[in-house]
Amino acid sequence: MKKQLYLTFATLYASGVLYAQGADPRITEVWNPEPRIVTPGQTSADPPSDAIVLFNGSGLSNWERADGKGAATWKLENNAMTVAKGAGAIRTKQSFGDCQLHVEWRTPSEVKGDGQGRGNSGIFLMSNYELQVLDSYKNRTYSNGQAGSIYKQLMPLANASRKPGEWQTYDIIFTAPRFNKDSTVKSQGRITVIHNGVLVQNNAAILGATEFIGIPQNIFHKEKEPIILQDHGNPVSFRNIWIRELE
Repeated sequence: MKKQLYLTFATLYASGVLYAQGADPRITEVWNPEPRIVTPGQTSADPPSDAIVLFNGSGLSNWERADGKGAATWKLENNAMTVAKGAGAIRTKQSFGDCQLHVEWRTPSEVKGDGQGRGNSGIFLMSNYELQVLDSYKNRTYSNGQAGSIYKQLMPLANASRKPGEWQTYDIIFTAPRFNKDSTVKSQGRITVIHNGVLVQNNAAILGATEFIGIPQNIFHKEKEPIILQDHGNPVSFRNIWIRELE
């Protein structure tokens, strides 16, 4: 659809029609194709009509162990799932590429530890690119490792963290990287993140797969991969997770 619109306007400009004296204003009106209808949720937190609901509190049927070797065994309580000690990371059974993702998360109300040891988890887009989850309320750590960062790559534009024990929201727009046939990178992945209503990543280019040690590397992967929620040893909770696939 976008390509068709660009071609329409490019043709008009190239022909000089837009600059013609007394031109009919209708020549710049595009009627076809028509955008498809998507019914929004009752609130910005509710999934729209074309969303895939990954978790609504009713169970973990859309998730499995991150290694693919069994069912997800995180704790279910009060419409939320919480990292269970020793359960390990979990991933979606379905794979995704370009997407709009809504995730609500909460760090423990009882504060234990500091820095990276305080309410730590993460959301890995395409199993490779980590958006950090951390209790960053009055908790100093390295800036590219706090909540809202693309871990060890991009610091957030602001610290919009709520207090420990309060629910927080990420609204994410993600564009997957593209690879050439020889597995080299054609275009970097890009991400926009709104944290509790505050823009913290603005169409930022992702440098490569998340690394704990060393420089991010661009690693070839499929066009769609699962989303992973990290078990970092802290009882972080998640709820109301939904996704829209973007064309």
